[in-house]
Amino acid sequence: MIRVTRVVTTAVALVALAAASPLPAFAEPSPGSPSRAGGARGAAADGALPEGWRLTGEGADRELVWTSPDPVPMGDARVEFYSGNRLIGRPAPAADGHAFRLKADGVRLGSAEDLRVMAAGRRLDVGTPGDAGAASKAPRSRPTAPAGKAEAPLPVNPVDPGTPGAYKTVSGEYDLPSVRLPGYATPIEMRAVVVGPTGAPGKRPLALFLHGRHGTCYGPEELVTGDWPCAPGTKPIPSHKGYLRAQQLLASQGYVTVSISANGINAQDHAADDAGAQARSSLVRQHLTRWADWSEQPSGAPAAVRATAPADLSRVLLVGHSRGGEGVNRAALDSLHRPPADQDGAPGPARWTIRGNVLIGPTIFGQNPAPDVPSMTMLPGCDGDVSDLQGQIYVDGTRGVGRGAALQSAVYMVGTNHNYFNSEWTPGQAEAPASDDFYEGEVKDPVCSPGAATRLTAAQQQTVGATYIAAAAQLFVAGDDRVRPLLDGTGRRAPSAGPARVLSHAVGGHRTPGFLPGPALTVSGGGRLCAQIDPDPARACLPQNDDQTAGQSPHFAFWEASPEPGRDAVALRWQGAGVGSKVTVRSDRPVSLKGSDVLALRVIVPPNTTGTRMDIALVDANGRRAQLGRAQLDGLPGSERTASHWGREVRVPMALAIRSKLDLTRITSLELTPRGGSGQAWLMDAWGWRPGTPAALPGAMPRIDIGRLTVDEGDSGVKTYRVPVHVSGQGSGQVRVFTPSPDSDEVTSRIVTVRPGSQTIDVPVEVTGNTRFGYDLSRDVSVKAVKGVAVGSHRGGVTARNDDAKPTVAVAPVADDVTEGKPLTWRVTLSEVADVEVGGVLELLPVTGGPELSSADVAPAWLEETFGRVPDPAVPLSQLGWEGATATLWADVPAGRTSVDVTIPTVTDTVAEPAETVKARLTTYDENWDPHHGPEFTGSVRNAA
Repeated sequence: MIRVTRVVTTAVALVALAAASPLPAFAEPSPGSPSRAGGARGAAADGALPEGWRLTGEGADRELVWTSPDPVPMGDARVEFYSGNRLIGRPAPAADGHAFRLKADGVRLGSAEDLRVMAAGRRLDVGTPGDAGAASKAPRSRPTAPAGKAEAPLPVNPVDPGTPGAYKTVSGEYDLPSVRLPGYATPIEMRAVVVGPTGAPGKRPLALFLHGRHGTCYGPEELVTGDWPCAPGTKPIPSHKGYLRAQQLLASQGYVTVSISANGINAQDHAADDAGAQARSSLVRQHLTRWADWSEQPSGAPAAVRATAPADLSRVLLVGHSRGGEGVNRAALDSLHRPPADQDGAPGPARWTIRGNVLIGPTIFGQNPAPDVPSMTMLPGCDGDVSDLQGQIYVDGTRGVGRGAALQSAVYMVGTNHNYFNSEWTPGQAEAPASDDFYEGEVKDPVCSPGAATRLTAAQQQTVGATYIAAAAQLFVAGDDRVRPLLDGTGRRAPSAGPARVLSHAVGGHRTPGFLPGPALTVSGGGRLCAQIDPDPARACLPQNDDQTAGQSPHFAFWEASPEPGRDAVALRWQGAGVGSKVTVRSDRPVSLKGSDVLALRVIVPPNTTGTRMDIALVDANGRRAQLGRAQLDGLPGSERTASHWGREVRVPMALAIRSKLDLTRITSLELTPRGGSGQAWLMDAWGWRPGTPAALPGAMPRIDIGRLTVDEGDSGVKTYRVPVHVSGQGSGQVRVFTPSPDSDEVTSRIVTVRPGSQTIDVPVEVTGNTRFGYDLSRDVSVKAVKGVAVGSHRGGVTARNDDAKPTVAVAPVADDVTEGKPLTWRVTLSEVADVEVGGVLELLPVTGGPELSSADVAPAWLEETFGRVPDPAVPLSQLGWEGATATLWADVPAGRTSVDVTIPTVTDTVAEPAETVKARLTTYDENWDPHHGPEFTGSVRNAA
């Protein structure tokens, strides 16, 4: 016999949790797989759940629920549940944006106080849940740092891409029949707005825009929903019309532009493994297929297309905002390396050539950038949606993967938020309700609150966005190298961008690999090789609890494993210029910098710092040393709410190395010597650089996609299945394979060479069949590109589906008529044994026609354990529920057993009183969370006298 306690049934622990449920409600698998042992239960010592959290249901229907007092807007970042630094899973949002539910079956327990709700590095369950500035860790007592001293404006670039062109423009719309995409039950709209030039000669390059994840429908009284199609009385949110300023600028310069709608994907991508990346790619390529058809047969084109110049499909620029950025990245990759047929919603050859991608505040959940397609990633310094600025991985994640000629640029835009790049997401401009995604909360942010000196207005932000989109078009599509200095770290500004402060750095282009932190480098002196992602503060580059490093770094955006091998930097910390402050970075193999004009380094310094100085020197294999020069760096404006630890590109000429007769073909060491007072910095990498933009010609490489196999467990025996791995294309390449342990939170990784037809990634999964009800069991595998490979679907696995019926639950009295001081007892029984706990709840109902057993009649310790309080004055037991909810007793039968006893311990008093009654009923829940009520029953407690 056990007593049902609140602590046991509502304290969540998750200490040894390997992962979320096999198929999380958000349908994006967590890094690991659940154990079959137990449900989401914990030790009594852990106490009740934090405010806003609760556990509901029982057995396989148990859910972990977090409820926000304010609605959390539908956005591009994924809402995720964590226990400490461990990802539990990705919950499904309720329609009103308040409640988020995650299946909790198979979750093992730990400490309730470690629970966190995160979205792209920001915490939602601290302070105001919608507060984009909530810290990614517990709030600190010290005040937010003030913004740093503004730098002098950068020199003006000779060519300003934001200057309107000579062509007049024309606009129109088309609306084609909807299309069906794999994995999406509801067809997706084929709707777009076209803006193009009139009177432009010949065929013109095409720029396609794809918006991100936002509300899909709106109605009266500020109603915004995620429905599709829209319900009666509501209208679609025209997110695709939010880039007209940029479209009109490009059209005036001779580009045909089209911005496509993706509301149908936004409404359904919560149920997609990849958060909709493949579906968005398919939608983009569906539109490009139509444009290719219309280019060949103009008479069949819609009027809006015929009204402008014909499009040249050999010169295509893709522009994607937020999840749209990840979508166009996948479309570029899919256009070069075909996806598996069962995933592809746009079959057929690619009759177009993607010349480059523009990615605006993008997500990159898979961290699988197209390595040989030039790109420019816009990082909004005040992004309150994708606030970790994970789009930085579109630059960092390409290093060493492809040929390296494609320029991969990141431009950090101080004072810009996420939403205002789209006018339909901007208050005062949007047709539907809109808001500033950087929510300042009760404390104003010195960098990003409206009115701060560094914060741009919506109009200024849209102007700078259009200017830099045009810069990417001019460089990637038109091949005008004169705009490259705006994007590649040279340090130039475009006058048309107005007061915006825009900084850039890049990899690729005319860069020669020099020093890339990793196992091949040895660091000595006042520095260390640090891990970008590691829970160990001694290893981490930016420890989460280091008061000296408040805020986040886009370079260190979390993926799916912690620690994550293969992502390193060099951390420098010094207390003053002197002995031991010099840092030597030595390569195991000499590197060649021959032909380079300068040495270009990407170095992070803390936000709001000024005047960090360091001397830079090279040493060759013969021991010759040359001092190249001194660099000075200032930190970006930042606060605890921003991701401002971002790499500044610094360049020092190679002239002194040449004059000192260093052997530039055999450079072995890079020396960094800080000057001045104490400080810290992080070296991301160092390259040889020379001006110019080489042709970005993609090479032949294999493509890998990890699939998902779902099987029934069967009734007996052990069967072995294998994680499906699809390798296509040509040649060979290397990937890092991440495999979570099925019994712990450990994730192992290994580097594997893959080629078409190979079986080098072989992950067997044993499935034991039986006839007992249990949980689904999943084993997942994730991959990341290392060298010479394109990664499509980065994660998959084998899911063994429970195929046994859930036992029925019944309740019967054991002692339902007792005297004071003796326990009331009922027995909850299953029709058959199960592999997991199964049960229900006993709802305590109001008693009519006589006195009800009250909180004064039962043991105070039981009240505290069960309900978390001892009411004074006493109340009937049916009124012990929180905030008017029905009072309930959990009644779960442990795995391997068929019954459990539920008791209410009564106490003896000296008051002469009539018999008191408790009234209850057994309620169970099905897989849709619909309640099923059993018969009502009563218990009676008589006066002991």
